[in-house]
Amino acid sequence: MAGVKTTPEIKEITKIERIGAHSHIRGLGLDDTLEARAVSQGMVGQKDARRAAGVILKMIQAGQIAGRAILLAGQPGTGKTAIAMGMAKALGEETPFAMMAASEIFSLEMSKTEALSQAFRKAIGVRIKEETEIIEGEVVEIEIDRPAATGSAAKTGKVTLKTTEMETIYDLGQKMIESLQKEKVQAGDVIAIDKASGRISKLGRSFARSRDYDAMGPATKFVQCPEGELQKRKEVVHVVTLHEIDVINSRSQGFLALFAGDTGEIRSEVREQIDGKVAEWREEGKADIVPGVLFIDEVHMLDIECFSFLNRALENDLAPIVVVATNRGITKIRGTNYKSPHGIPIDLLDRLLIIQTKPYSEEELRLIIDIRCEEEDVEMSDDAKELLTKIGTETSLRYAMQLITASYLIAKRRKVAEVDIEDVSKAYSLFCDVQRSSQFLKEYASDYMFNEIKAMGDAQPMES
Repeated sequence: MAGVKTTPEIKEITKIERIGAHSHIRGLGLDDTLEARAVSQGMVGQKDARRAAGVILKMIQAGQIAGRAILLAGQPGTGKTAIAMGMAKALGEETPFAMMAASEIFSLEMSKTEALSQAFRKAIGVRIKEETEIIEGEVVEIEIDRPAATGSAAKTGKVTLKTTEMETIYDLGQKMIESLQKEKVQAGDVIAIDKASGRISKLGRSFARSRDYDAMGPATKFVQCPEGELQKRKEVVHVVTLHEIDVINSRSQGFLALFAGDTGEIRSEVREQIDGKVAEWREEGKADIVPGVLFIDEVHMLDIECFSFLNRALENDLAPIVVVATNRGITKIRGTNYKSPHGIPIDLLDRLLIIQTKPYSEEELRLIIDIRCEEEDVEMSDDAKELLTKIGTETSLRYAMQLITASYLIAKRRKVAEVDIEDVSKAYSLFCDVQRSSQFLKEYASDYMFNEIKAMGDAQPMES
């Protein structure tokens, strides 16, 4: 008789975190009454737009309304995508949130309507409930019989589990022994065994063994010894999207098709069968629909066919909340010669709740620069921040934010820890903003190939 031997294993896990344009966003920055705080969860300003997004958020969380669409409209650099990201963070992990740029659908190897259909179904979750029998208890002792001679005889053994009220000995087969060894289970651990699959989960270390804390280390999780019966019925909840169910049922490799990436077009018959099955599960109480959010950025890039499809798709009972964003004014609808506000057909605009974003004030720009410096781990003097704020006011917020890391790298070359005015000025002289670049092109237009500006007087104003 011998106990299960455990070999201490130390793994160093390095978490890779890349700093993105919106990685500082943690939520919408609203209080319980949906009032926008001045600075909260990475959000600054845009109080009216954030309040409106908060109302939409409550509507999504209620899960009773489908097929609503919201338009975030405003100038470039006024926080439209930031608000959408804040909504995604506030909704949490269980609510599906699918993001796409409108131009994506023209580069996929499938029809435009199929790409939009898949995007819609990625934003609808199905919360599936199932009951399973588990054995949950604290390990008192593990005994494994190893054959004396190395032959075909399989290992056998016993494990003693207990709760606060009872203690039982279970016989172990070859597979269960291998699972216990794989999970490095030892006396004092609290484990759960799924009776249907035989899967073993280590829940933690019993509080009765907390005196061994110094030997275990700070990563050890201590839990109470389970109460009541060893065998229990437990409800397990899985949240999957309709698109994942579509892929699993339409591909011969099933679940593995999700990892292949190339899902291809899915036949409408498959979707109809899945919708019917999900409806049955809802009636039987086995599943709930979790309406999520589909965010389409740069929506003016869609063409008239896509807009017609969106009109129809929003009327479906299984439609998610669709949030679209654009920075265009009155412009042509792609695929037509007709002009419309934001490049969106009037009949679709009628369906949209429109949230306007406004340019940031100088004080708000300064607060955003403070947040970005902290996010990018850059020490910067107040004078340098003031200069960046002035640059952001005269050019654009995006340009000012791009100069933060550039200024930091210039400061590092001077071997100083804090970015100062001279570093920001150097970065400003090295990298042109749109206005200076446009002015340069106008002055030296004749020196460029395929130039369409004949003379300075004929030059048309350039879009920024």
